[in-house]
Amino acid sequence: MQIRLSLVSIAVLCSTFSHIASADSNLTVYTALEADQLKAYQHQFETEYPDIKIRWVRDSTGIITAKLLAEKAAPQADVVMGVAATSLLVLEKEGMLQAYAPKGVEKLSKQYVDSRNPPSWVGMDVWGATVCFNTIEANKLGLKKPESWKDLLKPEYKGKIVMANPASSGTGYFDVAGWLTQFGEKEGWEYMDKLHVNIAQYTHSGSKPCKQAAAGEFPIGIAFEYRAAKLKESGAPIELVFPKEGLGWDVEATAIMKGTKNLDAARKLADWSASQSGNEQFAKNFAIVALPGISRKNAFIPANYEALLIKQDLNWSSVNRERILTEWTKRYDGKSEPK
Repeated sequence: MQIRLSLVSIAVLCSTFSHIASADSNLTVYTALEADQLKAYQHQFETEYPDIKIRWVRDSTGIITAKLLAEKAAPQADVVMGVAATSLLVLEKEGMLQAYAPKGVEKLSKQYVDSRNPPSWVGMDVWGATVCFNTIEANKLGLKKPESWKDLLKPEYKGKIVMANPASSGTGYFDVAGWLTQFGEKEGWEYMDKLHVNIAQYTHSGSKPCKQAAAGEFPIGIAFEYRAAKLKESGAPIELVFPKEGLGWDVEATAIMKGTKNLDAARKLADWSASQSGNEQFAKNFAIVALPGISRKNAFIPANYEALLIKQDLNWSSVNRERILTEWTKRYDGKSEPK
């Protein structure tokens, strides 16, 4: 009888430890990364950490940010990965992030890592503004290629431009924050008032405007360089325009959610995100990554791409996010696509 009880006890303990190990090896990761990036990132990470499996919850930056804030009292995510640093700064202010210095973080470019010690978030890559210009459709319509942001205000572009809604899309938000930074608040809103006249639609995805331009639905899409370069590479009849005034941008970053029950596994994902292996994956998609010396040349992105980025204060963009989005929505939301 005593032996049987001991065997039963051992079985219960094994079952318990098995459950704990299983819980610790599964991560729920909220992300705004492009769907065609996730498979490669997951494969590489799980190859290096075979005991950890990732479950992605993916949507546009604004939607993911809103979801995380709504779940503040009962967080569902273990890690946030590939979400704009300006959004993570909002979560940091709300006390929702678990500070952690990943292995090798000291090797990363400081401007792409949270300045606190230890950091609450660590950058992966930079993504910035690009205009996708469909040369075939433009030729049919007699449109000249724009060279600057202010060129987009020309009357001939009325109804010919699509861009992302900044309340839904991180790309849309860094465009708006970038114009307010470049032109100043007064002139920035005046610029967007005039641009709004030429906008056909505001999408809820940062990549959709370039996809629409590539498909010939609209001749001009304000998007970002990754999606534009991928579409160009696949044979889309578009030219990539990098407006001469400079480009708005943000950092895709990784952060651990405070209260995660899978802290050890979450730290391993953060370690991988900051590692050379992780950055080599990111460099397959982006011209600028957090680890210096890893970036690759892209035939469709200028070699001086980083120099084209405006001096943008991500903390300012984060602190003013709610105010800017409220004003933008009041002025322009009437042209947003249905949700």
